[in-house]
Amino acid sequence: MSDRLGEVLREIQIPEQIANAIVDSIEADQEKAESDRQEQLAGVKQRLALLRSRMDQMYEDKLDGNIDEEFWGRKMTDWREQQRALQARVDALNMPVTTERTLSAETILELANKAHSLCLTPNHAERGQLLKMVLLNCATDGVSLTPTYRKPFDLIFQRAKNKEWSGRLDLNQRPPGPEPDFAAY
Repeated sequence: MSDRLGEVLREIQIPEQIANAIVDSIEADQEKAESDRQEQLAGVKQRLALLRSRMDQMYEDKLDGNIDEEFWGRKMTDWREQQRALQARVDALNMPVTTERTLSAETILELANKAHSLCLTPNHAERGQLLKMVLLNCATDGVSLTPTYRKPFDLIFQRAKNKEWSGRLDLNQRPPGPEPDFAAY
């Protein structure tokens, strides 16, 4: 039984080159997300500063008697609402993109690759913990063992079984459609 469990765990191994490419891709995505966040934050702060400047200018116009009280009240109500929305956006964008996704993916891929050797440990408690992390259930008919993997190990198993490591397929998976008849136009 232990040998079969070892084989079950060997089925989720990922070629090291593929695992590194996945981690590199996630890191690049995070760097892009952080760059986008900083760019959006700068834009929102700029709009907020412009709005506050308009509010200050309108207040001066009110004090100078250039605008009436009703117009001033209506515009200030609108602009305060915009200011609250922009400030909420700034607060949300102030939270940097974390590296938790990369660390989590790296840990999962490392566990998938080391699961077989970790299963060979004589410590039954460690082996049981490993199996609980990787497997949801195992069915047996007395001869064969059929595992049900936990997520994301189920996806890793499917890719390993089919040797489909590329996450990118052709963007257009549909069959070509009919050619348009431009003569009708």
